[in-house]
Amino acid sequence: MSSVSPVIAVDVMGGDFGPSVVIPGALAAARAGGFTVLLAGDKDIVGKELDKHDRQGVSCEIVHASEVALMGEKPSEILRRKKNSSIQVACRLVKEGKAQGVVSPGHSGASVACGMFIMGRMPGIDRPALVSVLPSEKQPTVVLDVGANVDSKAYHLLQFGLMGDAFAKTILERPHPTIGLLSIGEEEGKGNTLVKEAYDLFKLVRNVNFVGNVEGRDIFTGDVDIIVCDGFVGNVALKLSEGLSSSISRLLKRELLNSTLAAKIGSVLSKGAFARFARFVDYAEYGGAPLLGLQGVVIVCHGRSNPKAVCNAVKMAAAFVSKNTNERVSANIAANEELNRFGKAVKA
Repeated sequence: MSSVSPVIAVDVMGGDFGPSVVIPGALAAARAGGFTVLLAGDKDIVGKELDKHDRQGVSCEIVHASEVALMGEKPSEILRRKKNSSIQVACRLVKEGKAQGVVSPGHSGASVACGMFIMGRMPGIDRPALVSVLPSEKQPTVVLDVGANVDSKAYHLLQFGLMGDAFAKTILERPHPTIGLLSIGEEEGKGNTLVKEAYDLFKLVRNVNFVGNVEGRDIFTGDVDIIVCDGFVGNVALKLSEGLSSSISRLLKRELLNSTLAAKIGSVLSKGAFARFARFVDYAEYGGAPLLGLQGVVIVCHGRSNPKAVCNAVKMAAAFVSKNTNERVSANIAANEELNRFGKAVKA
């Protein structure tokens, strides 16, 4: 593990709530972890917000960024026209060696684009992948890709699986994680052409625990540690799970409001269980979605992130650095270099 204290650049201007939420979350993470945060944003706005907080014992610094990547803008336009946007400034800090990771609750497309074109991809990685850690009945399930790539090839899915394996081993501390391919049936031969071709590639991998096809329900049973899919399917699954958990919470509250006196008394007695359920489905518990495959660390947070989510995202970025997760990803890719070339040759 790295003995150097991590330095994490934070896109302070991103997200639905901006500095008023991002700064307290970043400061809380830096205080708890003893590492440095570089706050990329308008120096005047950031400075005024910092003055509201106790910074004693916290290592932080403002890095001026005069522009903001707006949600309605195309990532390509942000790259070309907004060189001083807070997300670009944060990514350049990593490129220049002044930080090891970036956390942004802002424009997710801009975070992916800036990460790719400013930091650059790891050798052997064709497409970075966004990772989501979703709650399950047993332990959190790793799902990737959840939106970085809407069109993928079989060897991209292979790379996603190898990166997910490294993530699960280092960050989630799963010594022998299992990997499944998301499909419409568990049997070999089920699925579209992409899944079938990826299945054949995964069968040839020797250093990961591939268990075959899995179905959508397996995301929440916890029987498989890592579930691999293309970004289009993964993003639909992610948004579906977010919407379902929110709807279940609202339905429970509505039913209790309209229930009998006995049921309401029972709900009071079950208050602790409801609180645990709320934590179980709360995206803030997991911080954000890591973007794997870059020469640096990028954590993409939900736009509605609260200070707790930002804090956990910064902690995750620091854990990536201290646990040498990117080095483990590179080792997995290098160990399967021939298989990767074979996958590309098949589609040539």
